[in-house]
Amino acid sequence: MNAQATSPPAAIRQSVTVPAPPEVAFAAFTDGIHAWWPRELTWSGELLHRVAIEPRPGGFCYEVGAGGMRHDWGRVSTWQPPDRFAFAWLIRPDRLPEPNPAHASDVTVTFRRAGSGTRVTVVHDGWERHGEAGADYRRQFAEGQAWPRMLEVYAAVVATRDETPWTGLTT
Repeated sequence: MNAQATSPPAAIRQSVTVPAPPEVAFAAFTDGIHAWWPRELTWSGELLHRVAIEPRPGGFCYEVGAGGMRHDWGRVSTWQPPDRFAFAWLIRPDRLPEPNPAHASDVTVTFRRAGSGTRVTVVHDGWERHGEAGADYRRQFAEGQAWPRMLEVYAAVVATRDETPWTGLTT
């Protein structure tokens, strides 16, 4: 048997440095997610009202669309402000909700001081839990530059902030 065929798909790892201390970077990523999460990566699209994260283990990552319809797309597994949080990615390769966390991939986000700013690293792993389509799902994410695009927008929001309304909300 081919070793490549039995190896799980590699994690996607992406980092960006933002000009803010870890407390602000964490709050901007979590409490401020609505300011930077791309609408084209939501189920609601242009009808999106907000994207939010419930700040606790067991909390949900979700969006609210037209008519107040809520779509859960993640489940928080770790909440350690301002250093780290992680969640199960509850979206199947066919872009439908995945209610079973045993079939979800994992996203871990860390915040480390880097000079006067913060190095934010996203690791999206566990693609094999998406079943036979996991490797292709990972490839689509990588080729589509999903996390680099999201982190680019996030970094721009942090860099151009005039005020930080999210500061202190999760810390």
